[in-house]
Amino acid sequence: MKPEILIVEDNSIMRETSRGILESKFPNLAIREAQDGPEALVQIDDHQPDLILMDIGLPGENGLELTRKIKKLYPQMVIMIFTDYDFPEYREAAAKSGATYFLSKSSLPKNKLNSLIESILGKMGAGG
Repeated sequence: MKPEILIVEDNSIMRETSRGILESKFPNLAIREAQDGPEALVQIDDHQPDLILMDIGLPGENGLELTRKIKKLYPQMVIMIFTDYDFPEYREAAAKSGATYFLSKSSLPKNKLNSLIESILGKMGAGG
């Protein structure tokens, strides 16, 4: 069974870019996408991803609220907040919402993201 990642991002260009980076490094991943909370919850219910890359700035329910909701339903789910909002108060809010990791899109080199995802999947026994 292929490891699965869900990218929750309202910006289609960012979703496609993230998908491309992940596909080039991890060709055996199943990568799914959602542009908002309701779509993400359907994907999670249907596919139980190994890792969720979650943006904070989503339409309607923000990524922190959505993370709290997901963690109540699926406490074991690994959620990485992946956002432009690199401020201490967002890091703290992400931790309080149950996010496992917090990464800034702007200050993180692509190879660092790949290494972190490889490490996460390896710990889960779902390595790419």
